Amino acid sequence: MSSYIRFDWAMKRLLRNKANFAVLEGLLTTLLNDKITIQKLLESESNQEEEFDKYNRVDMLAEDSKGTLLLIEIQNNNEYAYFQRMLFGTSKLVTEYINRGEGYDKVRKVYSINIVYFSLGHGKDIVYHGKTEFRGIHQNDLLELSPFQRQTFKVDTVSQLYPEYYILKVNDFNQVAKTPLEEWIYYLNTGEIPEKAQAPGLDAARERLKLDKMSKDELKAYYRHLDNIVILRDNIHTERAEGRAEGRAEGLEEGRAEGLEEGRAKGVEEARKQSAVRMKAKGFSAEDIADITGLSLEEIADL
Repeated sequence: MSSYIRFDWAMKRLLRNKANFAVLEGLLTTLLNDKITIQKLLESESNQEEEFDKYNRVDMLAEDSKGTLLLIEIQNNNEYAYFQRMLFGTSKLVTEYINRGEGYDKVRKVYSINIVYFSLGHGKDIVYHGKTEFRGIHQNDLLELSPFQRQTFKVDTVSQLYPEYYILKVNDFNQVAKTPLEEWIYYLNTGEIPEKAQAPGLDAARERLKLDKMSKDELKAYYRHLDNIVILRDNIHTERAEGRAEGRAEGLEEGRAEGLEEGRAKGVEEARKQSAVRMKAKGFSAEDIADITGLSLEEIADL
């Protein structure tokens, strides 16, 4: 199997080009079980990138041919209030994309697609779907739309009027991909696309997201991105370990700083070596690998 660009990097640099919409449309079509055609990409106040978020997360806001808003977010590191963050994001979109003075019938449908690379909550599945329903507290019956509301809003259930949430816990996938959605999750998790994968969008990904199509400068930037993701994840683990030890020892601040620095150095070194291994397999010269990763020729020869 060939190596492909990580999906978060592709969202930052490649999938915002209309010519590459087919990749993202394929994922959304597979997940939502409905043909999704992206009309355009939008800007959102809830979607501003801060300094810490540069590598930790990436968002994209799209509008499909039906006027539905699709918020896709990738989160690389643990965030304990991530459920509330999802709520905040959809709430902002609902209020941003309705003009002042318009009736509530103009509220837009929002899908919140969350690809998380950390352990969010406690559950056994890899894909979760959340939607809003109203049930009677006495009869347990489902509150439904009237015939007039169905005709007016062109939906069948109340839940279709409300934001819906999807959570893909891609790190938890450790099996053979058997369905189109599992093929997508396998790619999101590993950066590899099985040769026989047929899920919508993966053919476009094969064509447009290959590592060997990137220039040397693009590869440098990409591998710096991978390095920083490793640093972010390592810092989380280091902080947790340090926190447990610091409660039982003196020199709290000094020990924490030393641990973070050591974790950062080890994380970067390991990421560079992994990058070099992939590049050697692709036929890059040792000189180019050294230039891109910062490793010495001797280190590269030993890999």
